Amino acid sequence: MRILITGSNGFIGKNLYQYLLEIPHIEIFTFTRNEEPSKLLSIIEKVDFVFHLAGVNRPKVPDDFIATNVHFTKSLIELIKIETSTKKRKIGFVFASSTQAELQNPYGESKKKAEDILIDHQFNDIFFFIYRLPNVFGKWALPNYNSVVATFCHNIANNLDIKVDNPDAQINLLYIEDLILSFGRLLDEFQSNNATPNYSFIDLHDSIFTIKLAELASLITSFKNSRISLESERVGKGLIRALYSTYISYLPVDTFKYKVPKYIDNRGIFVEFLKTPDCGQFSYFTANPGVTRGGHYHHSKTEKFLVVKGQALFRFRNIITKEFFELSTTSDFPEIVETVPGWAHDITNVGTDEMIVMLWANENFNKERPDTFKFEVINKEVL
Repeated sequence: MRILITGSNGFIGKNLYQYLLEIPHIEIFTFTRNEEPSKLLSIIEKVDFVFHLAGVNRPKVPDDFIATNVHFTKSLIELIKIETSTKKRKIGFVFASSTQAELQNPYGESKKKAEDILIDHQFNDIFFFIYRLPNVFGKWALPNYNSVVATFCHNIANNLDIKVDNPDAQINLLYIEDLILSFGRLLDEFQSNNATPNYSFIDLHDSIFTIKLAELASLITSFKNSRISLESERVGKGLIRALYSTYISYLPVDTFKYKVPKYIDNRGIFVEFLKTPDCGQFSYFTANPGVTRGGHYHHSKTEKFLVVKGQALFRFRNIITKEFFELSTTSDFPEIVETVPGWAHDITNVGTDEMIVMLWANENFNKERPDTFKFEVINKEVL
């Protein structure tokens, strides 16, 4: 399949181009505002599908709204009309419009006029798909141009101030990944001949996130602060996942790494590296040969241990029945060892080299209520 992307060096265009590169049997053609319009005719003669993403939303003079968003769209459609009518073949056409097409402002009015051009040109062999896009955000968006999310992420990541004029204002957001996946589904539908000729507006309702500006600023700020507190937001799904991914993409290269606290004593080292709101925390520790760590029990807290280097002996004693149990594990055969409430436990390095152990606890450490009580697993009084 051969595809043209206009505005290919823009925010959405860059993301779409990279997505299409990853699909076999796709040939990509691009067009930007810096190229001669005459180039378009030779491209249109080759392609099966056009993603018309070129446009302006912050021109130096208002007339550029009409020149780029309206006149260029009309010229592009006329070229496609000639191609489909003379060669009797179908071409798909996606137009990136805006939700502002419903508003009375120069940008919105120019997008509405461009939509009307598509709707008026109802040809049997051209399949028009109109996306009325809200505030689209994600990697490669320009701060102070494409998105308020881009501006907040860029400024916070670079220690610059942000401005929130109306904290309670709600904005609708669309993550670039969700938009690109919608483009992909549309291509599949077009190739399978299930698409309907003429035009249709694409419904993105299920992919839209709504958030207040104050909440947006607070969330992105929390991503920055998590490097100090080690407390991560729920970044695995939904809006927070998308915002976190976007924030990380604006980090200066010299901040790709950051330090975490390291505690050292004669037993070895202990390092915490991640805490979660409700799924516990992650850390690792080392133990020198012959060193025993632990020697305590918990009432509710549970832990998972994974020896990633060395050999370990785990010992357990029930604090009520005094029942004793021990087991060995080694990094050669990865196994999880889990502690159980009401059982005291310790771990000894029984190898000849330094032992390294990953540790997950189901709750973050709380100095006010640590739920950790000293108890000797090997106690002569209970033998």
